Amino acid sequence: MTTSFDINALAFLLSQAAEVEIRPRFRALADGDVRIKTSAIDLVTEADEAAERFIKAGMDAVLPGALFVGEESVAADPALLPKLAEADLAVVVDPIDGTFNFAAGVPLFGVMASVIAGGETIAGVIYDPMGDDFVLAEKGAGAWQTGGNRPAVRLKAAAPVALEDMTGMASTGFLSPEKRAGVMANLAKVAFASNYRCAAHEYRTFAAGHVHYLMYNKLMPWDHLAGTLISQEAGAFAARFDGSAYEPRHVEGGLLLAPDRESWEMMRREVFVVD
Repeated sequence: MTTSFDINALAFLLSQAAEVEIRPRFRALADGDVRIKTSAIDLVTEADEAAERFIKAGMDAVLPGALFVGEESVAADPALLPKLAEADLAVVVDPIDGTFNFAAGVPLFGVMASVIAGGETIAGVIYDPMGDDFVLAEKGAGAWQTGGNRPAVRLKAAAPVALEDMTGMASTGFLSPEKRAGVMANLAKVAFASNYRCAAHEYRTFAAGHVHYLMYNKLMPWDHLAGTLISQEAGAFAARFDGSAYEPRHVEGGLLLAPDRESWEMMRREVFVVD
């Protein structure tokens, strides 16, 4: 299925939500403005909810008739998530990715949106509210960094390197304790592993060629659809742990990204396979 829309209009809507609802609340949250969802590290703030309402209200002008799937909308109505697999056209939104950082006053968070047509991700946008710029991609048109009154720059994933020289981010928190211990031990084989607690900035860093791998286990669509498409359009290889393609309907199976298929196979074999 093909669809026509203005990705710049989508990007602008995300930036407006940040200007109106997110930045004014940064380091200005009252005690009652931060709440626990599922655990002490899974938070929601007044800014998340207000930004999502803002984006949803403006979406009819950008993608008329599209199913709106937001992280906070799904938290309120879990029955919304399965509809994504059946929708002809949908937009998936994370109003603040990196809420833990945002609530702690750490300036490392982003606003993400992806467009799904016929079960396929066709566009992705990641906005950095503090840097006031975007990385974005439309399927088949490359990945770009733009905004901040600077010329657009085409993004290119890092070139392959030896295993011991690889740097990247690995999110191990949702692995079982046994697998987490194995993966953490195997990560000693690479140059370093980090975690920003913010997929938006991890994908930005990876797609711009500054690190060599990303690994995630929990696959909520608002966290990964935009970044995966942007990374693929920057030339990287992405697949679930079993080698199958990552699709909007997937919420499990893990996700690994690397500069190319050979590097992906090497990381999968040496680091992320734990029997």
